Amino acid sequence: MTKKLLVLLTFLLLTAFTGNRLNMEWEYLFNGKDLTGWVKRGGEAKYKVEDNMIVGITGANTPNTFLCTKKKYSNFILEVEFLVDDRMNSGIQIRSNSLDSYRNGRVHGYQVEIDPSARAWTAGIYDEARRGWLYDLRNNEAARKSFKHNVWNKLHIEAIGNNIRTWLNGVPAANLIDSLTDEGFIALQVHQMKTAGVKVKWKNIRIMDLGTTTEFPQIISGKRQ
Repeated sequence: MTKKLLVLLTFLLLTAFTGNRLNMEWEYLFNGKDLTGWVKRGGEAKYKVEDNMIVGITGANTPNTFLCTKKKYSNFILEVEFLVDDRMNSGIQIRSNSLDSYRNGRVHGYQVEIDPSARAWTAGIYDEARRGWLYDLRNNEAARKSFKHNVWNKLHIEAIGNNIRTWLNGVPAANLIDSLTDEGFIALQVHQMKTAGVKVKWKNIRIMDLGTTTEFPQIISGKRQ
């Protein structure tokens, strides 16, 4: 079954099960001009807008830094293109939060990994500042090989009910079943490094917001690693 057909069937099942009219239109989270709608949390890495891209730039010895959407999302389809320096680790936070009651506001939650290292776990799912790896790619050679160095890559992420799935450049990567957090912001991570000035770039960040309905059918069974 092709990915497009699977997404279409997912939409039809969602509508049939919930009886709700869902927002099935793409919305761009970045306007290409400035960081309206976003807020920085965590460390002191820098984010700037350049040529219709968001550019994250490491600071020396500063903690992980996150550029977070002001809006929270529950069930959605998210797509983003990224270009990352091979020296850098990064990620896309989804259903994440910053709460005074949890580690003094530390950003935590699901992270779709960006990993240009030899390990090549880009599109695996990590639980930032909480439980660690939930779904790595050690058993998914096709997904590991789909990462492209020094050029743009594309992540496709679906969070529907307790199922989080990812694709990297069209190749299926992670398929996680987990129900710990069902809502939160989306964030672009600049990982801490000893070296300042290392860059990661993001563009074409768009989301299809499926709302907060919890009566979603289970489309595909996943496994937790």
